[in-house]
Amino acid sequence: MATNQTASLTAANDIRDIKPPVNIPSGWEWLWWMLAALATIAVAVLIWRWWQKRRSQIPVEPPVPAHMHAKEMLEKALALIAHPKPFCTLVSDTVRTYLEERFDFRAPERTTEEFLHELRGTDLLSAEQKEKLGEFLECCDLVKFAKYEPVEPELRDLHGSALRLVEETEPHEVQSPESGVRSPGSKVQSQIHA
Repeated sequence: MATNQTASLTAANDIRDIKPPVNIPSGWEWLWWMLAALATIAVAVLIWRWWQKRRSQIPVEPPVPAHMHAKEMLEKALALIAHPKPFCTLVSDTVRTYLEERFDFRAPERTTEEFLHELRGTDLLSAEQKEKLGEFLECCDLVKFAKYEPVEPELRDLHGSALRLVEETEPHEVQSPESGVRSPGSKVQSQIHA
């Protein structure tokens, strides 16, 4: 009997509380998560489309033509005429950049010799323009690299040479008879027909 009493005491101490209910998934939970993800993606796509449409409606300013940009930079260079090296650097860089933008001719990264050698093989400029450009760039190189100090009249001549090159090679606009609108390059056509 003693063992029965010990067993019943142990059993009385061994009684535990009822466990809480176990949550059993219904099988539809994944569907709700999937629908929430799809809704998030749809909202993100709609916002992206709205942003793209809004961005496309913002008017884009047309780029400044190469000859106008070059003339503007040459005008700014005149403020540096009292300082020959910065003046010549800006003027020669302006001409090189103009030739690159106007004729799609890679100019700024090359040395003067490389640039002139490659330019001679093209028909972008006339022989006289190529010769004048070569003289212009050599004078600028003397100031930039050989520490030559030209006087102001020489610097004004360099500036004038650069400006003449831009003006001689800029696209010319002439009114077309049908529309009254000016179009680039029609000056050449009107000279051929005359």
